[in-house]
Amino acid sequence: MKSMDTLIKNNSRKKQMILSAAGVIILVLIDQITKYMAQKSLRGKASFPIIKGVFELHYLENRGSAFGLLQGQRIFFIVTAVLMLILIPYVYTKIPQGRRFYFLRVVAVMYLAGAAGNAVDRIIHGYVIDFFYFSLIDFPIFNVADIYVSTATFCLIVLILFYYKDEDFEQIHIFSK
Repeated sequence: MKSMDTLIKNNSRKKQMILSAAGVIILVLIDQITKYMAQKSLRGKASFPIIKGVFELHYLENRGSAFGLLQGQRIFFIVTAVLMLILIPYVYTKIPQGRRFYFLRVVAVMYLAGAAGNAVDRIIHGYVIDFFYFSLIDFPIFNVADIYVSTATFCLIVLILFYYKDEDFEQIHIFSK
């Protein structure tokens, strides 16, 4: 018979997984709703300035990756997305429970939501719908899923540099049982 501590720990882990899955679903829905709105409102139309000369909504069908690299490599992107959609949850399950690793779990949720949001586009449309454009600096056009991935990357860098210690990473056993 399992001890009470084991039952509580398993229940807590299960609750954590359910909340994280719900978070991913909500974030993907937000991404997909904004892309649907962009497609319906901006497709075939001129850019819509939010702050003239600085920021605008500009519809783009991106058949490449970030910064328009690897144009037309749809199969490559779908395979990569599927691998990420398998790898990220696997890594997530290896993150220890406890408050210390809360931020790392949030980063994993954001990465998963970003990968899933853009994968949905690639599978359904054959391209990713982008629509945010900083015209002031001519920054590449991006979308909400890209914001999730960029924010997660920034947060991960900050966490690695200033929050987590070597001992913390020793607790994450990605390639062990």
